[in-house]
Amino acid sequence: MTGYDPDSVKCVVWDLDGTLWDDIAVETPTDELPTPRPEMLAAIDALAARGVLSSIASRSAPTVLDRLAGRPEVRERFLAPQVSWQDKSESLRRIAKDLGIAVEALVLVDDSPYERAEVEALLPGVHTLAPEEVPELLAVFEGREVTAESRARVGRYRTEETRRAESERFEGSREEFLRWCDMRLTVGAATPEEIPRALELAARTHRLNSSGLTPDRLGELAAAQGHELYTARMADRFGAYGIIGAALVDRTDPALWSVPLLALSCRVAGRGAAAAFLFRLMGRAREAGAGTFRVTLRPTDANLEMRILLRQAGLRRTEDTPGDAPDSAVLARPLHGDLPEPPPYLHVSDREDTEA
Repeated sequence: MTGYDPDSVKCVVWDLDGTLWDDIAVETPTDELPTPRPEMLAAIDALAARGVLSSIASRSAPTVLDRLAGRPEVRERFLAPQVSWQDKSESLRRIAKDLGIAVEALVLVDDSPYERAEVEALLPGVHTLAPEEVPELLAVFEGREVTAESRARVGRYRTEETRRAESERFEGSREEFLRWCDMRLTVGAATPEEIPRALELAARTHRLNSSGLTPDRLGELAAAQGHELYTARMADRFGAYGIIGAALVDRTDPALWSVPLLALSCRVAGRGAAAAFLFRLMGRAREAGAGTFRVTLRPTDANLEMRILLRQAGLRRTEDTPGDAPDSAVLARPLHGDLPEPPPYLHVSDREDTEA
């Protein structure tokens, strides 16, 4: 895995028979499942401590997953597990959809060369490993800073599973469910403790990332004169999402707020948080006396949602081109007149007001 980017790994998907454990579960003489390999459980826990999720993709009888529910000390390590006779590539697609992440953010660990080849052929963006290569995967993460947000990520995805289950049971429209969730978004200048998470968002988010600034470049710009880093936090009746958004604002020109980076966690996609964060930044810009709001956009295959959001917010391409980003465009809009409003089911406030 030399040269592999650990920021691109959001979930490791584990095969069961021959990978998580030695035996074949459907061939055991009793309902007892095979004993998991201690080194695999230790690897899963080490990844979780670094904010990397784990799931299951096993070509086996679905009853194996039912039996696994009777081993909560093992089952609780896995999110969105898939146990069926479907192709591994299809299982990985379903896992990515359930978790709300790109399929390219998955890594498959499987003892079968055939299964690895099937995934590599149909999902070429997915990295696959044999079980004996797991230490190499762990080594990729050695020495990297682990933020509090990363350590809490697995727990927050578990809460997300609860949200999804409640959504399926809810008798009403999607908007009615979101209103019932009592979602609250707070926006404010980043504190020193929040900066590592903002850098992490810049590196790990792709679907809702305007420009793909590297963490190093973001850190340089955030420390530059006239620049401010803003973060967005969200919570609902199920608990706190934590920091889900980051935006770097260049205020060197008092008449202009320029945003070289707007990035949000994919966990909040489809809930109006990205739009609410962007719209509140526009409102703060106008309150500060700016007449124009600009965002730097580097179009990619992954950030179509961000491009649609910027267009819906009234931002249009200008003739300006960022000097250090020739593959990017500048989108702008005036701040006079009516500004777009956040969804009615999402309460937005400035963090200073929340803390007062």
